[in-house]
Amino acid sequence: MKIIHISAECYPVAKVGGLADVVGALPKYQNSEGATGQVIMPFYKNNFTKEYTFDTVHEGSLKLGADSLNFKILTPENGDLGFDLYLVDIPELLFTNYVYSENDTDRFLAFQIAALDWILQNKHVPDIVHCHDHHTGLIPFMMSHAKKYIKLKNIPSVFTIHNAQYQGWFSHDKINLLPSFPASHVGLLDWDNCINPLATAIKCAWRVTTVSPSYMEELKVKANGLEGLINSESQKCIGILNGIDIKVWNPESDDLIVKKYGVTDCDAGKKASKDWLCKKFGLNPKKPLFVFIGRLVEEKGADLFYELFDLALKNLDISILLLGSGNKTVEEQLTILTRKYPKSYNAYIGYDEALSHKMYAGGDYLLMPSRVEPCGLNQMYSLRYGTIPIVNKIGGLKDTVIDISKGGFGFLHTENTIKGIFNSIKRATQFYNDSSEFKDTRKTIMQIDHSWDESAQQYVSLYKSLIPNL
Repeated sequence: MKIIHISAECYPVAKVGGLADVVGALPKYQNSEGATGQVIMPFYKNNFTKEYTFDTVHEGSLKLGADSLNFKILTPENGDLGFDLYLVDIPELLFTNYVYSENDTDRFLAFQIAALDWILQNKHVPDIVHCHDHHTGLIPFMMSHAKKYIKLKNIPSVFTIHNAQYQGWFSHDKINLLPSFPASHVGLLDWDNCINPLATAIKCAWRVTTVSPSYMEELKVKANGLEGLINSESQKCIGILNGIDIKVWNPESDDLIVKKYGVTDCDAGKKASKDWLCKKFGLNPKKPLFVFIGRLVEEKGADLFYELFDLALKNLDISILLLGSGNKTVEEQLTILTRKYPKSYNAYIGYDEALSHKMYAGGDYLLMPSRVEPCGLNQMYSLRYGTIPIVNKIGGLKDTVIDISKGGFGFLHTENTIKGIFNSIKRATQFYNDSSEFKDTRKTIMQIDHSWDESAQQYVSLYKSLIPNL
C-alpha cells in the first residue's frame, strides 16, 4: 500500500508546530507496518534545504488563473528520514525562508496543483492520498471534480484536521485560480459566502480524522463555525490519537540534553539538566521548576501568563522558565517579569529546538493551560522525559493525562482561569515536597507508551477499509 502525505510542514524539513512532528513521524511508522509512506511538501529556503543536494524527479508547468508557473519536484540525494520525501519547488511563490505568510492562498493553491500534476503523471499512483490541514484542503475536491484530474477520482482521500481554528478562507474572486470544474459543484467550495478549504475537505474527502478522539467530539460543539458540517458528515469522521517519534524524543539517546538517562537513573539525569537550566537562567535548582514551551497566543492561554505567573511567584516558592514567541504584548509582559523576579523567573523569547529538549529533561512540571489543544504533543514529550504535565482538561490533553487525585500522574483543571491554573500549580508544588511519591511518579510516566505504533496501525486499518481489494 502506497500512501502520499501532503502537508505544508514536516519535521525536520520545516517546522512551525505539531503538524510537522506528525507528518515527520507517521510515514516512518507506517513503513514499519509494511506500507509505503511518502511525503510531499513545499520547498522552502531554510537550513534543511541548504544542507542537502537534490535530484529533480519531475519538471512541469502549472496554470494559476492566467499565470503560468514552472515547478520542479525534488528529492534529497542522501536523505535518511525513514520515508521518501518530495519537495515542490515553485520559485515565484514557495522559495522563501518562511512557511506561512499573508499570501498563502496563492502559494498553497499552486503547491496543491503542482502536487496533483506530479501524482497524475506518476507511473505508480498512490493507493491513498492523505492531506493535512487547510493548506491541502482543496485536493480532495480537485481529485473528485476537476476535469484535469479525472484519472485520480477513484483514489481514496483522507483528510486530517490538526487545528480547526485555521480554515484558509478566501474570496470567491479567486475561484478562477482553481483548475476547471463543473459549475454545478461550486457549492462544495462554499461555506458562509467564501471559499473555505477546510470545509471543502470535510465535504469531499473519503474519510476525515482528527488528532484525538476527544477533539473530534469537541468539534461537533465548537469548530469555529463548522459544527453543523462536522455533525452532518460525522459518519465518515474518526478521531485517532497522535503519537510521538520515540527515536527523536528519547532521554536515553537524546544528544541535545545535558546527561542521557533512563528510568533507573532518572533522578541523576534530570538533576543534571535542571542544574544546567538553573545556572544558565539564574534560577534556584532547589525549587520546583515549572516550564512552558510553545507559542505565546491566546489559544495556548498565554494571555493569562503575566497575571498567573505574578500570582504564583508572589505566593509560592517556585521557579518558572518559559520558551516561546507570539503575541508581542505578551512577549513584553513576560520580559517585564524577568526584572521583577530575577531569581525565580526567566524567559527565552523565540524558539530553540535544543533548548526545548533540555527543558523537557530538566523541568519538574510542564504547563499547558491551552484553550484549544486538538491533541498536544508537548505533554507526551514531557511524560517521556519524566516531567509531570499540568493541563487544561480538553482535547487530547484529557485523552493522555489522568489527574493525580484519581490515581493518575498529572494535574488537570477544568476551570481554565488564573485561579484554576494557580490551584493546579499550588497542588503540584505540594506534591513536589513529597519527594518519594514525586520521584516514583516521574519514573512511572517515563514508561507510558505514546509511540506511533498503535496510531499508525489504526491509520493503516482505516486505509484498508477504503480499498477492499487490497
